[in-house]
Amino acid sequence: MEGWSRVIQHDLTGKLDGHSWTVECPVYIDCTYLNGRYDDHGVARHGYAADAPFIETPRDAQYHYSKRFGIEPSYRLSEQAIATTTTRDATVRLLYVVVSLLFQNVWRYLHYKYVATPAGAGVASGGGRTRSS
Repeated sequence: MEGWSRVIQHDLTGKLDGHSWTVECPVYIDCTYLNGRYDDHGVARHGYAADAPFIETPRDAQYHYSKRFGIEPSYRLSEQAIATTTTRDATVRLLYVVVSLLFQNVWRYLHYKYVATPAGAGVASGGGRTRSS
């Protein structure tokens, strides 16, 4: 959908300490056709504000932002791992967080391996077997 995707310039204006400031930033609008869903043309529009030299097209912005969104679940996971304790010893508190993260990651791995995917289908097998002559 190159015809729908585009890059626009957006001005952000604000006031700070009696001064007016304006910052221009590119907004990449990546559009994909989704078989009649979303609007009357079936196009989903996703906007990304990015000012990076490696982003040149709306598709580049979508690709790089899709990798970035994996960071937020990591923060949520680390917030769940914060230990509630009365000790003031930083070493003990750090140990509690590391052990908690370890348990959570093992649990997630085991859940993925044995529950979420049938018979470990999501795990790479390392190649197929070959017949020897």
